[in-house]
Amino acid sequence: MKQDNFFGREIYLELLERRIRDLKEGYRQNIAFIGDELVGKTSLIFKFLDKFYDHPTIILYLEVRPEPLDSFAKRFIGTLLYNFLIPSNIPLQEDLDFLINKSQGFIPKAIEKIKLILYALKKRKKHNIFTELLSLCEIINQETGKYCVVILDEFHNLESMGIKDLYREWSKLLILQKNTVYIITSSMQFKARTILSNNLSLLFGNFQTVIVEPFDIKASEGYMDRRLGELDINRGLKNFIVHFTGGYPFYLEVVTEAMLKSKQQDLTYILQDLLFEPAGVLNQRFSNCIKRFSDSPFSQDYISILYLVSGGHNKLKDLAHILRKQKKDLLSRVNRLLELDAVTRNGDFLRINDRVFSFWIKFVYQEKLRSLTFDAKNQKALFIENIEGMIDEFLAHAEKPIIERMMELLGLFQDDTIQIERKRLRLTHFKEIKALEFNNKSLKNGIIGRSNESLWIMGLQNDLLTEEYVADFTRECRKYRHKLQRKIIVAFQDIDANARLKALEEKVLTWDLNNLNQILDLYSKPRIII
Repeated sequence: MKQDNFFGREIYLELLERRIRDLKEGYRQNIAFIGDELVGKTSLIFKFLDKFYDHPTIILYLEVRPEPLDSFAKRFIGTLLYNFLIPSNIPLQEDLDFLINKSQGFIPKAIEKIKLILYALKKRKKHNIFTELLSLCEIINQETGKYCVVILDEFHNLESMGIKDLYREWSKLLILQKNTVYIITSSMQFKARTILSNNLSLLFGNFQTVIVEPFDIKASEGYMDRRLGELDINRGLKNFIVHFTGGYPFYLEVVTEAMLKSKQQDLTYILQDLLFEPAGVLNQRFSNCIKRFSDSPFSQDYISILYLVSGGHNKLKDLAHILRKQKKDLLSRVNRLLELDAVTRNGDFLRINDRVFSFWIKFVYQEKLRSLTFDAKNQKALFIENIEGMIDEFLAHAEKPIIERMMELLGLFQDDTIQIERKRLRLTHFKEIKALEFNNKSLKNGIIGRSNESLWIMGLQNDLLTEEYVADFTRECRKYRHKLQRKIIVAFQDIDANARLKALEEKVLTWDLNNLNQILDLYSKPRIII
């Protein structure tokens, strides 16, 4: 996502500014932003760097990439000194010797330490170099009173530098440093979570983990409206783009940019150019992504699993049956895909978070592999047919009443388990599902699902979910005598804070539209866009 197209993300920007204010007031809280690739983490950091300026604060941003430690150390030192000197109005050069010379008079102790670090690197003595680099921030604070904010983008790449006892030594420093805030990002969610929970989980100096999510429906529509301006695009197609891209800023930008250039509404051919054509931006990107598996002896297994998951065969028992694999072998392959963030797991389900990549696997990559000829014309026709079918399916579902779509969804439940907002839930296989009309002025529509063992009662709220609605819903639920009740309110608009507390007190689950769409994703059904 280009910086000049930055949109939304105010909640994350406010958090960054608040943490820097807290640092100067004596409270230090490090932050870890983790999220899928292309979700906009780096764009968020760049926007913050672009708008933030505070004389007593030194911001040090480094993209961490696989490289030798001495190269990283020189970039770290150069970036630190450059940003330290910016307020001095000295004409600056991106030359390390120049920066050291100009900083000497301001921070002599820090420069002395820097020279020792560089000398050690020259002599190939790399022990403790990483922590020595980080300690420069506290030395500068002692000499000048300035605070440091160290931003390490894709921090997990530090492991490639061969730093001995990396996390153990860093943890010791995190506890001691009181005047430095660390902001780290990672697109390797599985790996980052493991590091944060096992290696950097501290009583003092710990990281606040923040998941950077794709745009929600409102933000996605707002982004498209701003980007497309006066271009006359059918609202149904706009909603399909929100569904298709999953709210990933990068994909929204690529698609809207292509629409602006083409000056047409024919989304089918726009997606063909992006995803099918050899020169297509997304086709090239995904082709490179799939090469991650090509060197593995199990590459075909990995690709087969991805293909099946993209097509809706996303439960382990189904995969084992189709692939005729022993459970332990299948789990080994799946666990590797989880480690690579190629798939994620939700209870009994596997899922490819990147919806556009999932579509490409299913309708471009796999179709080309299965083709008996190299007739690109036939393959292109099939691709267009699949795109048109996907759009038609989405628009047809969008015409249905929401209550009807939800009843269809409940009819797919087969006693599988999922997790919604850290709550484990069994999706009961119902023997009866029917619409429910409440005899209450504040309640309108609902759904009831019965099985031999349990009863689900669902209330559907199209307006703001209030405490009063929760109280009325709870009273209606008490009319049913079934011992094992699952009470759920699906709120299609906002949820009042007091309503959440009341629902918690009454043991009522509250789902928003995002929660509902997560379940629709697991069953390969089009999302609900309101």
